[in-house]
Amino acid sequence: MPHTPFTPDSKLPWVGTTIFTVMSKLAAECGAINLSQGFPDFQADRSLFDAVHQAMLDGRNQYAPMTGLPELRQAIAAKVKALYGTAYDAESEITVTAGATQALFTAIAAFAGTGDEVIVFAPVYDSYVPAIEAVGAKAVYATLKYPDYKPDWNEVKSLITARTRLIIVNTPHNPTGSLLDASDLEALAELTRNTNIVVLGDEVYEHICFEGEHQSLARHPELAARSLIVSSFGKTYHITGWKIGYCYGAAALMAEFRKVHQFNVFCVNAPAQVGLAAFMADHSRHLQLAEFYRQKRDFFRQQLAGTPFELLPCRGTYFQLARYDALPGPAADLPDTEFAQWLTREVGVAVIPVSVFYPDGRDDKVVRFCFAKQESTLAAAGEKLRGL
Repeated sequence: MPHTPFTPDSKLPWVGTTIFTVMSKLAAECGAINLSQGFPDFQADRSLFDAVHQAMLDGRNQYAPMTGLPELRQAIAAKVKALYGTAYDAESEITVTAGATQALFTAIAAFAGTGDEVIVFAPVYDSYVPAIEAVGAKAVYATLKYPDYKPDWNEVKSLITARTRLIIVNTPHNPTGSLLDASDLEALAELTRNTNIVVLGDEVYEHICFEGEHQSLARHPELAARSLIVSSFGKTYHITGWKIGYCYGAAALMAEFRKVHQFNVFCVNAPAQVGLAAFMADHSRHLQLAEFYRQKRDFFRQQLAGTPFELLPCRGTYFQLARYDALPGPAADLPDTEFAQWLTREVGVAVIPVSVFYPDGRDDKVVRFCFAKQESTLAAAGEKLRGL
């Protein structure tokens, strides 16, 4: 085993193993039902696998274009126009990426650097801040507060400085399941008007919105002109392990995005792109996704009916937050990180503590369950949780 004869400097000295890895590992060790990490335990439609297999047999196995296969970019452009009313050019304004996380990192790297500031909203998904700090920028935190997790736009206004380069918004929001509405988009447009601030939209759960239409940045002409928007085939088609997503935005922004993209990834799995382009032709596969997950959400909430858990509103995503401080016994007084470990070890259900998404570890005694599971999985978890 080689031994490095020096201590390397770290760009991210505070970063350790992610909470998702920690809790999934603990769930496996304990034989617990894993409702922590956000991935389905069911298969995608067989026709998608067949389409990718056929692409391989047809010889579509070499490098795709750096920007993504034309047929897939055209399918994305058609979907966005149909859903949000804004036309994006498939040639100059859409790029296929190696998952949404890569797209988010690439956008941050393209527009932020040493001494710059990026505004994020806490609880904040765990990949944003390491990406910001890796490029030498500083994360500035606005707070989404329990229990409604709505942005305070006056607070955001107070955080904007001459060094602000990006504002990252996530709707539907992970981990809280909250949504931005049309008034939020208008407030954001007003704050960024007459600035050079780029808005980065993490909209990977765009098709899992339970209350009205998803308020994409693409719906708002003023915001669309200054935004890069990221989405995920993994979340939409139950294929998180494929790590394929996409980013779209105005040509001037996309040109800068691609300068970074071509050197940190260059291109994405070609046969999968062929298969996805064909699969997207059936629009029902994304149009029916909200109802598909609504049924799972409602089923899981029914499983917890009558328990001491306080279920918070879930307006989107496939995550359910629950407050646990009314549970009987000493577990109710545990910090949420300890409670998550206790629940995994002693009850056999793994969850994510929400405090890990706050920079100061704010603890409202709230944990996150993932309900992107088969009903049998959710029923088994419910049986364990009702025993508390």
